[in-house]
Amino acid sequence: MWKRGFLSFGLIAILTLNAAAGWAQVKPGIDVLIEKRFDVLQGRRVGLITNPTGVTSDLRSTIDVLKQAPGVRLVALFGPEHGVRGNIMAGKRVASYVDKKTGLPVYSLYGRVRKPTQKMLKNIDILVYDIQDIGNRTYTYIYTMALAMQAAAEKGIPFVVLDRPNPLGGELVEGPVLEPKFKSFIGLYPIPYIYGMTVGELAKLINDEFGIRCDLKVVPMEGYRRSMRWQDTGLQWVATSPHIPHAETALYCAATGIIGELQTVSEGVGYTQPFQLIGQKWIDPERLAAELNRRNLPGVYFRPCYFRPYYFRFQNQELGGVQIHILDPERFSPMRTQLHILHALLKLYPRRKIFGTPRKKQFDRAMGTDRVRLALLNGKGPDEIIRSWQPALEKFLRVRQKYLLY
Repeated sequence: MWKRGFLSFGLIAILTLNAAAGWAQVKPGIDVLIEKRFDVLQGRRVGLITNPTGVTSDLRSTIDVLKQAPGVRLVALFGPEHGVRGNIMAGKRVASYVDKKTGLPVYSLYGRVRKPTQKMLKNIDILVYDIQDIGNRTYTYIYTMALAMQAAAEKGIPFVVLDRPNPLGGELVEGPVLEPKFKSFIGLYPIPYIYGMTVGELAKLINDEFGIRCDLKVVPMEGYRRSMRWQDTGLQWVATSPHIPHAETALYCAATGIIGELQTVSEGVGYTQPFQLIGQKWIDPERLAAELNRRNLPGVYFRPCYFRPYYFRFQNQELGGVQIHILDPERFSPMRTQLHILHALLKLYPRRKIFGTPRKKQFDRAMGTDRVRLALLNGKGPDEIIRSWQPALEKFLRVRQKYLLY
């Protein structure tokens, strides 16, 4: 009986995955590559930059697909932040090793080096990138991609991006454009905080506008439209990092992630609702919720709450604050919301000095400028701050238009 039940469960799981793939409205780049019989990889020794998000629409690993692909020789794997298997916490160095499953060398691009060395590329004819992005400038995967593009250009080998949807949608563009002096591995290029492009489109822009000039090939998706939210694609979400467990988390991260860089208030990381909460021991939940809801921000409601993080910052401390409820993703503005939260905290709790921390430099790097922090400290309101970054944002929008694929 147990074996029969187990087999039935396994059959149901297989049928469910097949059904999920059948319902998908969008074919990611890896699916299109399979349909084209791996044409751009034929006869090549392939290096693959990926992590657990590199999957087909029926959740087969891109690693396994390329390892078994006829005419393709997968010879090495490259791991970004969090590692090829996604089991390393944010900011922790990733080691190089030999993958037990495939026997392939796994080269770390978030440890001793962040750009593939020519030694790593010695026996590689082509580099392939297949990682799900979350659409904000501070996520390090896009810079792993850019540095690998530079290495490919230096070696004179092609670089292939297997395109995937932007979970924030392809039309949302917000925030300040990064100023060069705030360049870091959470912001290498002058793009806005929310750039409204797929990773393939972004690769094209970076390649042309910032002088990399590698032999770039983007395998575009099929069935994707810019207006699509993640749920419209029919694709299954695989956690892009430990604190982005669901597609909607990416939208919350875009609204509180920069605040979290300060480490003076909790953004919910360490609790069951990462990036959905704002809290501190000294926050009165009712007072903060009333102040934020009074501002009538589009598509969002703030509910007073208490929570106690299980790990990370503020572990086992009872915090008061608000839960952010996104009521209408089409109207919700992550950056406007983030500015209003900061403005409300400064207004209600001026003596708490939320910017009075050495982490303010990391906040500025994430924001891409120190002008936002200084404007808030000087009493400027969110609307005035948003107006101040519009000219650079409009310039970026004109450049961006040249690289849109969908």
